Amino acid sequence: MLNRVNSVVAADGGASILVDSGVVPEAVIGDFDSLDAATRSRIAEDRLFQIDEQDSTDFDKALRSIDAPLVVGAGFLGGRLDHQLAVLNTLVTRLNSVCILLGAHEVVFHAPPSIVLDLAPGDIVSLFPLRRVTGRSQGLEWSIDKLVFEPDGQVGTSNRAVSQVQLHLDGPGLLVMVPRDALDQVMQAFLSGQTGRWPSLAE
Repeated sequence: MLNRVNSVVAADGGASILVDSGVVPEAVIGDFDSLDAATRSRIAEDRLFQIDEQDSTDFDKALRSIDAPLVVGAGFLGGRLDHQLAVLNTLVTRLNSVCILLGAHEVVFHAPPSIVLDLAPGDIVSLFPLRRVTGRSQGLEWSIDKLVFEPDGQVGTSNRAVSQVQLHLDGPGLLVMVPRDALDQVMQAFLSGQTGRWPSLAE
């Protein structure tokens, strides 16, 4: 994945994985409760950005501190379920950040107003709302037109692509999960500038 990005930033203790693999992050952001002394000693002080508060996760601290058109997050899916849920919550609350999460089998992102992906027929496209949201689709086996997605109601687990997938949402709050090998497509879609932005992003 490192060959796809211009800068590498670590969230707190995630720096140890990078340093042990020979990569020194350009910045380490977090409350540093999981950054061990040995790893810290191998990183220049001007690359360490400590945020001393416990009301947010290290992922949230890092995401809100990064100024980039697109962030690809690795290492945040898997492990503890409460951590994963907090990360997914951050995806839909930090509207001023565009982030794709890379998992073992899929990529996850907060759906923009519109997105077009040339997925292979049969590819899984799961849609999960973290707030009430409606929209329209093309290229899915089960259309989302006229559906009302809600976290305690209708969800869109295990839909499938039948042709080029187009999603058009009426508001923020929908998580999209597609196969991991679609990462480059998703990145290109966001970087193309054709996905649109939610109102708070445009301010």
